[in-house]
Amino acid sequence: MSDSTFDLIIVGAGPAGLTAYLYARRSLLNVLLLDKGPIGGQVLYTDLIENYPGFPEGISGFELIELMKKQVEKLGLQFREGEVVGLEVEEGYKVLTLSSGERLRAKAVILALGAKPKKLGVPGERELTGKGVSYCAICDGPFFKGEKIAVVGGGNTALQEALFLTKFASKIYLIHRRDAFRATPILQERVKASSQIELKLNREVIKILGRDRVEGLLLRNKHTGEDEELSVAGVFIFIGYEPETAWLRGKLALNEQGFIITSKEMETTLPGVFACGDCVSKKFRQIINACGEGAVAALNAEEYLKEFPHV
Repeated sequence: MSDSTFDLIIVGAGPAGLTAYLYARRSLLNVLLLDKGPIGGQVLYTDLIENYPGFPEGISGFELIELMKKQVEKLGLQFREGEVVGLEVEEGYKVLTLSSGERLRAKAVILALGAKPKKLGVPGERELTGKGVSYCAICDGPFFKGEKIAVVGGGNTALQEALFLTKFASKIYLIHRRDAFRATPILQERVKASSQIELKLNREVIKILGRDRVEGLLLRNKHTGEDEELSVAGVFIFIGYEPETAWLRGKLALNEQGFIITSKEMETTLPGVFACGDCVSKKFRQIINACGEGAVAALNAEEYLKEFPHV
């Protein structure tokens, strides 16, 4: 076997991928961790995580990833930055093609690809991204000290980030297309108690206004059909995530949104390929279940390797 052949390759270095790596190394497998970006994924951009067991005061995403990273480093970390763009099966081996053209072989693969923020898809969004349109509060919040801004979304992430942004903005319009939030009750209570946050429910963003910078939003009331303009210097969009799995179409089963379909053992429809974390088709996307799925995927990959015909 060449130096580019491994027992297991894990694609994605967020919480799911790191947990899978931890379990795989404890099984003494020759495993490579791959990611097109730094270790940590989207969690790096989370200011405060309050629902991960063992941290009663909460912990930042960066700190949590650093702890996970130290744990796998103690077992020997083989990590490479690289974007996977292709997957083939050759004589039972899974062959991953990187954007550089390099090919890596493994007996088994775990896909922990995570997901990227969804876009609103409205006029002005693409043109003003990085010019007041943001998908990361911890990255861009400090640029809006004393400004009026908007947060779009109704789930946990939107409300958490709106609360975080009160450190910087003078006023925050929290815009949601429905008449009730989907976030947990404790977050809803905190948002409603904040004097800096004004709720804009049953509103849909029609257009992001501005030429060189965000200057405002055009909203439509979904009940009355009336339009209104809000003057804001920035808009933070948290309306969910979508997986980057287009390169897997035709290789294994995906649902309509592109999330990977797995069994309860985290097996995909391609034997020897497992998946875990936010790229998987499921109802809830939380750090804790991503880690659990990473462990299950690694343990089942180990079982698969015991029967691998080319050992």
